[in-house]
Amino acid sequence: MRVTKFTHSCLRIEGDGVLVVDPGEFSERSALDGADAVLITHEHIDHLDVAAVADAAGKRADLRVFAHAEVLPKLAACGDIATAVGPGEQFGAAGFRVRAFGGEHALIHPDIPRVANLAYLIGDDDANVYHPGDSFTVPEDTAVDTLFVPLNAPWMKLMESIDFVRAVRPGRAYALHDALLTATGARISDGHLDRLSGTTYAHLEPGTTI
Repeated sequence: MRVTKFTHSCLRIEGDGVLVVDPGEFSERSALDGADAVLITHEHIDHLDVAAVADAAGKRADLRVFAHAEVLPKLAACGDIATAVGPGEQFGAAGFRVRAFGGEHALIHPDIPRVANLAYLIGDDDANVYHPGDSFTVPEDTAVDTLFVPLNAPWMKLMESIDFVRAVRPGRAYALHDALLTATGARISDGHLDRLSGTTYAHLEPGTTI
């Protein structure tokens, strides 16, 4: 499994096929080149660039997109490529086993309606990647090999990221949802996660492959 971190919350996962998670408007469109399937955690533009997905679908007729049922209307312009999935479901995408968790976006403010959000565990028990979207959903009774942990957002504080990693207890963790931080702010947050998360932690530059 090869995982490439793109800007903000987008991951490109390559194995027998190519699976892209959250190709949003903050991310590079090249993440979708040759993709077989796409996972969308939720509808916000930093996680879903509808025009980019539609363009990718135009180049690859068999592209499949998986998202919560509430997200599917946003993808209407992409044609009949989307499949609704929900919390607790397991399915195959681009040759990977995928399990969906959660169901709801983290609270931003009581006056802002919450939207659906799915977290995805991609891969098998020996090698897997967990992408929580905009949530701190802990996949109960599930061993996580590689966790991508949100670093900065209007809906979170750093203490929650640290406690999230401690609760998941992954083999390793990498920063996610990081485009809103300056380089100075990222260094401060990275330092705390490195010291306190309880696992090996790193902040990858966009384009880095692990």
